[in-house]
Amino acid sequence: MTSPTKEPRPVKPLSDIATITVRELRPILRGPLFLVVSLIQPLVFLGLFGPLLLGSVDEAVFGPGGALQWFVPGIMVMISLVGTSTMGSNLLTEVQTGAHERLLVTPLTRGSLIIGRALKEFAPLVVQALVIILVAMPFGFSPDPLGSVLGVLLLGVLGIGLGALSYALAIAVRHQEWAFWGIQQTLLFPVLILSGILLPVDSGPDWLAAVAAFNPLTYVVEAERALFAGELLTARVGWGALAALLVAALGLYVGVRSVRRSPV
Repeated sequence: MTSPTKEPRPVKPLSDIATITVRELRPILRGPLFLVVSLIQPLVFLGLFGPLLLGSVDEAVFGPGGALQWFVPGIMVMISLVGTSTMGSNLLTEVQTGAHERLLVTPLTRGSLIIGRALKEFAPLVVQALVIILVAMPFGFSPDPLGSVLGVLLLGVLGIGLGALSYALAIAVRHQEWAFWGIQQTLLFPVLILSGILLPVDSGPDWLAAVAAFNPLTYVVEAERALFAGELLTARVGWGALAALLVAALGLYVGVRSVRRSPV
């Protein structure tokens, strides 16, 4: 007697990841106010810090294109860093309300709970980056079309990794919300300053440049500036892409490991 033939079923982890991603995107689609609010800080830096930078630093330091061509790609990396690093707070809210524990006991694979959340970060980052580009263009920002597309994609990859790390931090300190914000703020500003987003690191002391060399965001920022300037196949772009991929891989690994070890 032959056994009945089993019908092929879709790969469960992929369907679970898609389920979580859609679940996380729905609040943004229903209430896009979050995207608007998250753009306030980058726009303030662009509108207020940009002119100060232009007036206080020698134009030759910025290279071809001037200060705006140098500053705007950095601001977009800042969006990725600041926005995604706070996303763990959403998971903390779910932990406090019991929603996270209810997800843990569903048939969904645990890894999908982090991977799906992290992939969600890609969509809002792309929208925010496009808004920054459109706002900056009337003031003289001239992005390369193909380089802009690649730069936005690179920004999304970085955001996935940073978002996953933020969720992993939330799981680690899930019963101490103050610890999440303390660690996030403690790490945010050194990483921000040492990446050369706001000021050229090369103009500082040698020890500052040496420390910045160990910051993955330094290479991503340089790659973004190269891509938006039309330098597509350069060492700067290669190192930046590698750094973004490493951050994404590390973030997803740490995040998945954290949620798998999380108690029900």
